[in-house]
Amino acid sequence: MKRLLSIITAVMMLALALTGCAAKQSPEGEVEKTQAKGSIILATTTSTSDSGLLDYLLPEFTKDTGIEAKVVAVGTGQALQMGKDGEADVLLVHSKAAEEEFVAAGDGLERKDVMYNDFILVGPANDPLKLKQELPNDIVGALKKISEQKFKFISRGDDSGTHKKELALWTEVGITPEGDYYVSAGRGMGDVLKMADEMQAYTIADRGTYLSMKADLGLDIIVEKDTNLFNQYGVIPVNPDKNENINAEGAKAFEEWILSEKAQSLIGEYGKEKYGAPLFTPNAAK
Repeated sequence: MKRLLSIITAVMMLALALTGCAAKQSPEGEVEKTQAKGSIILATTTSTSDSGLLDYLLPEFTKDTGIEAKVVAVGTGQALQMGKDGEADVLLVHSKAAEEEFVAAGDGLERKDVMYNDFILVGPANDPLKLKQELPNDIVGALKKISEQKFKFISRGDDSGTHKKELALWTEVGITPEGDYYVSAGRGMGDVLKMADEMQAYTIADRGTYLSMKADLGLDIIVEKDTNLFNQYGVIPVNPDKNENINAEGAKAFEEWILSEKAQSLIGEYGKEKYGAPLFTPNAAK
């Protein structure tokens, strides 16, 4: 048995060695380029990850710049906190007021628009409260009725951009949601959509993540196209003074790349073929 294990170990080590040699001999030299340029830590909202957008974009970023992007997908609040703590190089988030405060406080160098989509209220396909019929474009009216009827509602509850938007809407309703009907999940968008599906509850989601998961959910869009539901995303390089290890050059390269004509075009195409419409609309300032 010991001999067999030795042989297996030797084969694995040889395979790893051969893999390394193959990588070094890549005709495009991409591995050497990545190692030379280093990597960045991108702290971002779960919606850009759960929707599949980053899996689509980042290989192109690495191909063009030689920089590897390591993604930390958390709520916008947590991403901003990572920036404040100097634990990320660049942020891609979606709570504009909080982002502008972040930059004004000196935690970020600047903030620029990247893309947008919109929030939607989704719920059980049979829509027990008849919100789609009575309030199809009135998110404030819909939340008020959910609260009055004490119907199950799942909140992200994670200080994300979606959570911040939801809390702002409840403030507009004039209600502080509480009680058994209001479930604070403390989870990312994908997990919350699954919870809403399992519990046959209503929840607020970004359209991109919902569309990317729609085939596996029994949830329908209940309220949409209310101007209150606009969802803007921004990019912010973290102030390099926050941590001597921050890759300021890499963060700047990411900012310039995602605002570039090529990246904006890629964003505008993502989702068209599979969902019939893009999941995000690029709107970087020219």
